[in-house]
Amino acid sequence: MGMHPVKFLFDTGAATHAGCVRDHNEDSFLARPASGLWLVADGMGGHRAGDFASRTIAESAQWTGIPNSAHDLKSRFVDRLVIAHDDIRRQSERLNGATVGATVVALLAYEQHFACIWSGDSRIYLLRNDMLQQLTTDHTEAQELFSSGAITAEEAAHWPRKNVITRAIGVTEMPMTDENYGVLQVGDVFLLCSDGLTGHVTDEEIAEMLQRQGAQQTCDRLIDLTLSRGAKDNVTVLVVRCLPNEVLSEADMKTNPGYGPPISVDDWKAED
Repeated sequence: MGMHPVKFLFDTGAATHAGCVRDHNEDSFLARPASGLWLVADGMGGHRAGDFASRTIAESAQWTGIPNSAHDLKSRFVDRLVIAHDDIRRQSERLNGATVGATVVALLAYEQHFACIWSGDSRIYLLRNDMLQQLTTDHTEAQELFSSGAITAEEAAHWPRKNVITRAIGVTEMPMTDENYGVLQVGDVFLLCSDGLTGHVTDEEIAEMLQRQGAQQTCDRLIDLTLSRGAKDNVTVLVVRCLPNEVLSEADMKTNPGYGPPISVDDWKAED
């Protein structure tokens, strides 16, 4: 029995703050539900560098356009990321080789498919059926040592070089990203954030907040909580709630909560 493609509605919220310590905000974000694209970028390298890098990624991604397939969306986004990467490298040359770069985390959604693409330590979480899972793996020295078994979780949590990141856009010859894929379900809530949030707020607190309110209210509350704890860094949060399109009946929702067959990773790759 073939399933017809389903369009979801997305309740999106976004908020960003320089925090309590930094004098300017090097984070940028983009929310484009019509394109099925949301992202957070966290700049590094100080003024004229970090804010330039994160803004360049967000501004380039604005031109992703309206895709006609999951693969088309991913291709368009990756193309925009490469353009931003090259712009950032040229800025580094203008600053005599200074470090200019930004982490990026992007959520892509097309019909019932979603993909996460990231570089660095900004994160995507998914709250589904009241269970929170982190869909990204930090590109940090501590995480890589932990993943390889060289250090314990406890050691990773208190690693002295905790914020040393191993990947970022604009820093290497080519953009280095990781990807994760899945199927959207009604009721899914995604959180995209810079590490300014996760430095102060626990996964348990994130889960609790995502369960309760609309997307914008949740973003505002997460920022307020971070500020109340001293917000040592810039902090940016995007919340995306996956709602059913009104045309679906209650009966459809109950019998088919996932809307469509499980996705294979091939849906995000080139068609033959």
